[in-house]
Amino acid sequence: MIKPTISFYTLGCRLNHSETTVLERSFEAHGYTIVDFEKPADVVIINTCTVTENGDADTRYVVNKINRLNPHARIALIGCQAQMQKERLAQFPNVRWVVGNARKMDLAGIMGEDSPADGVQVIVPPIPRGSFTVPLAGIDRRRARANLKIQDGCDFFCSFCEIPYARGRARSRQFDDILSEARALVAAGHKELVLTGINVGTYQYKGYALTDVITALEDIAGLARIRISSIEPTTISLTLLKKMVDGGKLCRYLHVPLQSASNDILKKMKRKYSAQEFKEFLGTACAMVPCIGIGTDLIVGFPGETEADFQESLRALRDWPIHYAHVFSYSQRTMAQSRHFVNKVPPEVIQERSQILRDTSQRKRRLFMQALVGTRVFVLVEQNKDGYWQGLTDHYVRVHIASNRFLANELTQVHIEAIEDAAAVGRI
Repeated sequence: MIKPTISFYTLGCRLNHSETTVLERSFEAHGYTIVDFEKPADVVIINTCTVTENGDADTRYVVNKINRLNPHARIALIGCQAQMQKERLAQFPNVRWVVGNARKMDLAGIMGEDSPADGVQVIVPPIPRGSFTVPLAGIDRRRARANLKIQDGCDFFCSFCEIPYARGRARSRQFDDILSEARALVAAGHKELVLTGINVGTYQYKGYALTDVITALEDIAGLARIRISSIEPTTISLTLLKKMVDGGKLCRYLHVPLQSASNDILKKMKRKYSAQEFKEFLGTACAMVPCIGIGTDLIVGFPGETEADFQESLRALRDWPIHYAHVFSYSQRTMAQSRHFVNKVPPEVIQERSQILRDTSQRKRRLFMQALVGTRVFVLVEQNKDGYWQGLTDHYVRVHIASNRFLANELTQVHIEAIEDAAAVGRI
């Protein structure tokens, strides 16, 4: 019997990628053969994103591409955009399933059920609260690092964001279930685990907090590194920072969304800190954790953003100990409170301001990398590409290594000799 073939395409955040990997293992267990997205497949699953307008447009683009290259494929649209725009997505050509976040991890079983010969199955129930488990280990055979989902949902309700509606309210994964998957990932060869979620710093389960998760993970033999994905500044404790310098496995790295350095805009965004409080947090983190790598998110063009507001964000990126920024153009979301705000910023102004921030981010990243020249750093090697072994330092700097040795999935000490383009270059 020929096994049905299936391919996956993931849009959006690291959490989506984590869930797609688990889904791949689930479909393998149901007898499917996974093929590359560019190859013909019986079924194609798109794990969607709806954080920005671009995420919405990307779904339409990918569906059109599938229908052009693989017109006989049946398509499943799952995840955040499916949760928010089920009626719209059900109209896309060759889409047979639209499944929201509450049921998307059950997709292999759903596809095995009887369904109408024609038409679309739309399964978008409300997202339940309470703790959760993950059915399988998300072993990713293509990467040295693995994503480990520990949390989902958010209770913060920032005015620009509809994620609490797309992902539900904050809830945490059962503690023992996290450790069970972590052990399986390490046994499969993963040496770095990246803790993912929507608001990971709010993790709480039966008295366990994020620092307890990290402490327990550090006891797993064979695990070299633990990295935290994006985390809200108000959820980072001094205990967490201390763990980065106590000789454990937690990487000296934080991605902490600022969004704006204007207090007026922060207040309209309903963020939980002032610009000064964020700056003081950065000072504390840098004082406690030498050589910590710090990234951030910045939104450009939030309604009412003046030139003075923008200049505050530019100065923060330029002058504060931030080493790079992901820059997002403001997107009006259907459920976000900011959709009612006036004084919209013209698109051409948003584009100009965004480019200024991106250019500044590139300079800051290069300065941070330049400070590593002449030092020795540990690199977790991921792949050989363009004649170099490539990997990441614990403070999230990409390094190209010239070596004839086989280094894949090794934690290797490297002497940094130069900076070329967007990477450091070194030798063993």
